[in-house]
Amino acid sequence: MRERRPSLSDLLLQSSASRPSYRARVSFAIENSLALPISAVIALFWANLGPASYGRFAHALEFPVNDVAMVFFFGLAAKEVAEATAPGGALHSWRRAGLPVMAAVGGMVIPALLYALYAWMMHEPELLPGWAIPCATDIAFSYLIAKFVFGRHPALPFLLLLAVADDALGLVVLVVFYPSRELHLGAGAAIMAAAVAAALWLRRARVHSFWPYVGIAGSLSWTALFVGGLHPALALVPVVSLMPHAARDPGLFVEAPPGATDTLSQFEHWWKVPVQVVLFGFGLVNAGVPLRMYGSATWAVLIAVLAGKPIGVGVAVALSLAFGLRLPARFGWRDVIIVGCAAAIGFTVALFFATAAFPPGPLLDQAKLGALLSVSGAVLTVAAAAALKAGRFATASPAAEHP
Repeated sequence: MRERRPSLSDLLLQSSASRPSYRARVSFAIENSLALPISAVIALFWANLGPASYGRFAHALEFPVNDVAMVFFFGLAAKEVAEATAPGGALHSWRRAGLPVMAAVGGMVIPALLYALYAWMMHEPELLPGWAIPCATDIAFSYLIAKFVFGRHPALPFLLLLAVADDALGLVVLVVFYPSRELHLGAGAAIMAAAVAAALWLRRARVHSFWPYVGIAGSLSWTALFVGGLHPALALVPVVSLMPHAARDPGLFVEAPPGATDTLSQFEHWWKVPVQVVLFGFGLVNAGVPLRMYGSATWAVLIAVLAGKPIGVGVAVALSLAFGLRLPARFGWRDVIIVGCAAAIGFTVALFFATAAFPPGPLLDQAKLGALLSVSGAVLTVAAAAALKAGRFATASPAAEHP
């Protein structure tokens, strides 16, 4: 077996080997995606203490961060979707994927309807472009709070499946409903065909390195989306799905084994740490909102996501059960409600949707603040678990709850 070259992720971690406590902190931050919340806090302080300098900084880096660097964040998200939907993956069988996918659909439809209803009742049609913001689920944060509540429990894989399906549907929403500039779909489609043909040729030629896929097919795909008027940050989504991958997926958000040499695993190993740097930059550029800029868009996002996610997930699960699908073993209605609350944390993807939905101005700042405050879904999750006596708050013995 060919020896895997050390990735940038490996080198960054190895550089701190002489300082094990520091290395442990770095690993913890990477595993729990803490780069974004840290940068969001910095951006909030900066925007409120030095709004002029922050405005210049954010404007200068908006395009390179949001339209170029975020390509790799969405590339890793697409990698999880590609592996999960491949034969043997968690979303491959409709019987396995049906319930969490339907829960994801409900968790997107109801928040969108509540958002639109709020805009209608408040007589503020200018809010309507932001209907997709409360549809988002931040996988890392949602998983982190659910893990705190449940420990080892069937709720965790269910939430991950729901979040992956939510991400996949969110990518479709971004492409279809949020063009980033004037549409030129014919020219974009022609260039995208060349990008797909390049990726297919590389695969047929048994090219194992991910760099030609990123450099050739990815560049063509980015150009196609940019020229076509769609969001270029999604450039690697079609390319990643065509990269050679292992015969079996080791699991949702389970890192590929160090010795894995398939193209998709190489891509994951190399970009795992750099994407955290990308997210740090994304938070710095986008999360700096003057706290006085709350308004209708803030409340619309918060009400829609905090109320709509649990309701949407619950309604979708109920309808799915009525049509013959089954809940996983040891996963009851209390757990469904708590998972719906955890899925209400939109954060990363909600922020991105906000930047796609509104031009710079008060509405964008208000919507961003709502996206940031969706982290209060963590409090809602813990409160729901305590009220329903589920997870770590259950009256049953720990062994029964966390085998």
